[in-house]
Amino acid sequence: MTLYVEGLSKGVAKVGMAQFQEMMRQQLESSMHTELEKLLDTTTDEAEREVSRKDFEGFKNLFHRFLQVKGPSVEWIKIQRPPEDSIQPFDKIAARGLPDNVADSLNKLVVVKLNGGLGTSMGCKGPKSLISVRNENTFLDLTVQQIEHLNKTYNTDVPLVLMNSFNTDEDTKKILQKYTHHRVKIHTFNQSRYPRINKESLLPVSTNLSMNGQNTEGWYPPGHGDIYASFYNSGLLDQLIAQGKEYIFVSNIDNLGATVDLHILHHLVSQPNGKRCEFIMEVTDKTRADVKGGTLIQYDGKLRLLEIAQVPKDHVDEFKSVSKFKIFNTNNLWISLAAIKRLQEQKAMDLEIIVNPKTLDGGQNVVQLETAVGAAIKCFDNALGINVPRSRFLPVKTTSDLLLVMSNLYSLEAGSLTMSPKREFPTTPHVKLGSSFTKVQEYVNRFESIPDMLELDHLTVSGDVTFGKNVSLKGTVIIIANHGDRIDIPAGSMLENKIVSGNLRIMDH
Repeated sequence: MTLYVEGLSKGVAKVGMAQFQEMMRQQLESSMHTELEKLLDTTTDEAEREVSRKDFEGFKNLFHRFLQVKGPSVEWIKIQRPPEDSIQPFDKIAARGLPDNVADSLNKLVVVKLNGGLGTSMGCKGPKSLISVRNENTFLDLTVQQIEHLNKTYNTDVPLVLMNSFNTDEDTKKILQKYTHHRVKIHTFNQSRYPRINKESLLPVSTNLSMNGQNTEGWYPPGHGDIYASFYNSGLLDQLIAQGKEYIFVSNIDNLGATVDLHILHHLVSQPNGKRCEFIMEVTDKTRADVKGGTLIQYDGKLRLLEIAQVPKDHVDEFKSVSKFKIFNTNNLWISLAAIKRLQEQKAMDLEIIVNPKTLDGGQNVVQLETAVGAAIKCFDNALGINVPRSRFLPVKTTSDLLLVMSNLYSLEAGSLTMSPKREFPTTPHVKLGSSFTKVQEYVNRFESIPDMLELDHLTVSGDVTFGKNVSLKGTVIIIANHGDRIDIPAGSMLENKIVSGNLRIMDH
């Protein structure tokens, strides 16, 4: 569970106590500084020391703010609905049409994919972006195909930038060689490496800078909010600005709906200079599946991202309400490069801290201090939300999501997935595969071929279940194999509004 900082105390009125707490904070910061210096002294590699020193500067800033903050990061009473014009419907943006010189706009764009995550939650080793999702294509393959298609169609030079973490960098760089002859320039930079801190002592758990042995668990990538500092520190930000690039389109690499949208790009580059929009967040309508997603609010006169972890306990149900907070953040973001540079140099990037408690394999309780990329919306000028179609939010977090994108519900063209025109309803079916399907290899072994799901509304599968070839699923289908039972759905079966239970009795639903 992730919590936002509640601070060190509930604010004790006595002056003596306030002074004591300030002394304690200074003591903790001093101890942290000493320990970080000791860590830097454990390497003889100057380049490693310099990278770590930059990382530690960012970490110390986060740690300082973590110790300072008192109380919840938002006051519920101050939350207001965003003004009407601050969240525009996508249709209104698209209605303006496209200019003749689409290439001019594209040549100002850089596509950035957040590529720091591992495939462990789906039972895979290595970077998640290297998992096959469709016709043997990985997330990374599809991304490269999309951008290459743009560059060939419009004769442009849109580069791809991958923000890797220390978990994914080596494996990703090895695989990038296969794209050498594709019409996409690919750059990478690494997000920071921060030390996990002991929950009791609030000091690093690592004893040296290495990633070996017990130290492996002592480090973490500090959330995608780190993109601003690490992009700036890498030198790549300045390099791209020098090439005439103006905006980045940032998204999670596992969101297959996050393709470059020419209408949103045109909206950005066509604004008059004084009103230049520096930040666009794509939001979409909430369904019951999205109640935990962050939403946009008006707070202190600024558009701001409100995450569930910031919400006081008494108001969590209100936050989850689809009627009050109707939209959520897709994490598809369009951001001005010049504005990132300005805010970094002014040290004005003020992101709420996410305190993420973890327990290491040995049982030690630690804390990770993280930030989220969307939280920066309040720092940028003329920020805007655009309410986009649901099709732009197609994340693959589980094998249930994988089944959807591998099925005939979607067609694949030039790296982009689109809902099949043969499906009568544009909504995505609700699919819930049980724990026997969690790991990708188990999931693959349980399907001889992916079922026909064009007319499916809801699928629940639990227990030891396999599917033969050419199975068709329609309406609501529930298949439950009880403990010790196994259900094999025969090849060619058509299940429509059926409940299949332990002994393969098929009942109408």
